[in-house]
Amino acid sequence: MSAATVEYSQHVHETESMTLRETADHIMERLPGYRAEIIGGILTVTPAPDGPHSRALTTLMLPFLAAGLHDGETAVLQGIGVWLPGGPEEYAIPDLAVVDADFDEHVSNGTNHDPAVFRLVLEVTSSNYNNDLKLKTVAYAKARIPVYVIVDRKHNRVHVLTEPGEEGYGSHRVHAPGERAVIPESVGAGVELDVAAVLKAGRART
Repeated sequence: MSAATVEYSQHVHETESMTLRETADHIMERLPGYRAEIIGGILTVTPAPDGPHSRALTTLMLPFLAAGLHDGETAVLQGIGVWLPGGPEEYAIPDLAVVDADFDEHVSNGTNHDPAVFRLVLEVTSSNYNNDLKLKTVAYAKARIPVYVIVDRKHNRVHVLTEPGEEGYGSHRVHAPGERAVIPESVGAGVELDVAAVLKAGRART
């Protein structure tokens, strides 16, 4: 068991009398770089991302910026919290998002934002990849976020999900290296992701 795991366990023990939201805030204050989210009534904590994860995010941002999505009507942001309709304390912090330019006028549930301002959310998987592939798929769909993109580093795929509903997304396209993942123009502009380049950026270089 790592020192970080022991430290996290101690914090959970210290905060047993707190609400989930208070516990999440406490953990992020005591463990800088960790990301706490409350989804489906479950508090999940993700360690700080590794270097390849951050490199993949930079690679992903470039085509969105080149399409002009960070000027005018939209913004391209990392780590912005989105309130989820599963309960008053529930929220997630996607790795990357395309949001309406006036997002800061639509704050819900403390520091998180109304899901209505989100045009796209994107996750680059880490060790808890099942959260991105399963738990967040339902949560983001229920929040009616139009487009959800998953860069699945474990299985070497990029997923583009659209048509959100109560049970999940109605359309789920899976892209392998050599393909280009087309992002719907509903986000504000046409964007294509080079799947091989994105996945390469997310791999450790030996």
